[in-house]
Amino acid sequence: MKKISLVSIVVFLIDRITKIIVTNIFKVNVRNVIINKFLYITNCHNDGAAFSLFSGNILFLILITFIVLFLLYKNIKNSNRIKKITIMAYGLLLGGILGNLFDRVFYGYVIDFIDLLIFKYDFAIFNFADICICIGAIMLLFEGSDRSEQNKISSR
Repeated sequence: MKKISLVSIVVFLIDRITKIIVTNIFKVNVRNVIINKFLYITNCHNDGAAFSLFSGNILFLILITFIVLFLLYKNIKNSNRIKKITIMAYGLLLGGILGNLFDRVFYGYVIDFIDLLIFKYDFAIFNFADICICIGAIMLLFEGSDRSEQNKISSR
């Protein structure tokens, strides 16, 4: 649990620092070119979840976040042996979730700023915490599918 906590604290701190920098340097809802036609910094306030789902339902999103945190905690506690990839996955997930939860609780919205244009598709604006949540979830999925494959092989 200590290693997971360490990873999540690092993720949380990086997320907070990037959001503080963005809010202090960039005006809200102004697109700032970093790499033309690809990467922009746009300081925006998202009062919903991913892709602005459940926009305006901040209390609902906070409640769901606490439920997810509780379920993750239970899952970690019930794990017998945790591999390094699982430690990293849980740390990324928890740090990212806590970073966005901090914003929701203290500001009433999540600070997003990474704005990508990919093959002329204007992707949803996101933040460092979102990246960590996605990577952590993908890592857990791969780790889980690897574990189920090992169970199939050992049961033969």
